[in-house]
Amino acid sequence: MNLTSYAELAVRLVNTAYRANDVPDPLGTIDGFGVLVNDRPHLTRAVTPSDLDALRVIRAEFSEVFTAAATGREREAVERLNALLVRSPIQPELVSHDDQRWHVHLADGGSAADRYAAGAVIGLTLAVSQFGLNRLGVCSIASCQRVFLDASPNRSRRYCAEHCATRANVTTIRAQASPEGAGRAATAAS
Repeated sequence: MNLTSYAELAVRLVNTAYRANDVPDPLGTIDGFGVLVNDRPHLTRAVTPSDLDALRVIRAEFSEVFTAAATGREREAVERLNALLVRSPIQPELVSHDDQRWHVHLADGGSAADRYAAGAVIGLTLAVSQFGLNRLGVCSIASCQRVFLDASPNRSRRYCAEHCATRANVTTIRAQASPEGAGRAATAAS
């Protein structure tokens, strides 16, 4: 089982809530959901409007897990993740395919929402147990609420994507270049 791959399902789901104004919610239509999981065809079978409703609820719950973890409320994050584990029908099975050795997959039982939730919950849970809650983050840009799983060697990631890191650097450079910013930078340095 590729922990990061399954844990990224949780990241991907939460981040569907934070998109540009003209971009429709991928959980708004069955076709939108298909685009969201186009690299996971087993998740697109027999998707119904009730699956989309369930995924929107789960999306909010995962968002709370990331927010709690990123703000140091570890107990709350763990309680929320445990509640998702209890509710999600996780059915692992050993498989071997494409000349690979035996490895764990999740069984294809349940609805599309159940399959997505099971993969996301078990992936995030195993990632947290192996790497720690401090690897769950929320973008440091104030106007961005996207989440990420920090896989950096020294837990140094602060932004959800490269474009947010660039935006933060540009903002800092502009602030330092302005007369007011230079004064603030000098004050901060002293």
